[in-house]
Amino acid sequence: MAHKWESDPQYSHGWLVPVFALALLWLRRDRMQSGQFHPGWWGLPLIGLALVLKLVAAYFYFEWLDLVSFVPCVAGICLVVGGRAAMAWAWPAVVFLFFMVPLPYTLEQFMREPLRWIGTKASTYLMQTVGLPAYSEGFVVVVGEQRIGDEEACSGLNMLMTFFALSTAVAVICARPLWERAVIVVSAVPIALIANVARVTIVGILHANGAHEFAQTLHRQAAFLMMPIALGLLWVELRLLSALFIVEHIHPMAVGLDAPAAPDADEQLTEVGGNVPASVRG
Repeated sequence: MAHKWESDPQYSHGWLVPVFALALLWLRRDRMQSGQFHPGWWGLPLIGLALVLKLVAAYFYFEWLDLVSFVPCVAGICLVVGGRAAMAWAWPAVVFLFFMVPLPYTLEQFMREPLRWIGTKASTYLMQTVGLPAYSEGFVVVVGEQRIGDEEACSGLNMLMTFFALSTAVAVICARPLWERAVIVVSAVPIALIANVARVTIVGILHANGAHEFAQTLHRQAAFLMMPIALGLLWVELRLLSALFIVEHIHPMAVGLDAPAAPDADEQLTEVGGNVPASVRG
């Protein structure tokens, strides 16, 4: 997996997944009840499942099963060492480890073409809307004499994988209702698509204005442009979710309980008018 993270930019976020898993364990340290840790034999079936996955992967030459077997093995070890108490503390970090496993090649190919089609059509429409002479040829956007999107890396799949992991991390950390966390995770797909479309559109605008070298640099270093856009959209989403529903805090009525007693009518008249005759006061 480390070789995949290093050689394939689509999975370069894999280096950060174990680091975040450890950070997540630290953030949940208040839930770690080490006094209740007891060896749990329920972890042995999970370790056995991991070994079976490795054997099946070797027999059928299916590399993805070999890679994914790491996660149930970690879960099994956690159960064997600390039992249910350890798993109750560590399960979000264990599940998050799935993000460091590369997708199967067939699934990658299945997702890449629809993503490229959406990115090509949407960015071409935006360029035409702002008045650029842009049109699409298959999965390529042509702006003047420049062609954008020849590589399969322009599909935005790498951004989708990275931002999906990031959105899940935000959903796990933030103290929000379950439905808001689900919205944050699901919204990773449209946000990643919007960021990719914005990147292609900005590159096309730069080409149309003669900044070819700068446009090529942004096109090669897509993450430096797409990630700030995606993070900005995620921040806007979090602000909208915070303002969408107002949580009312119910407090007991305290009006007048601590207020000083009001003076009687005679004292008020005396303070205002000085020596007021008794007939007037009556």
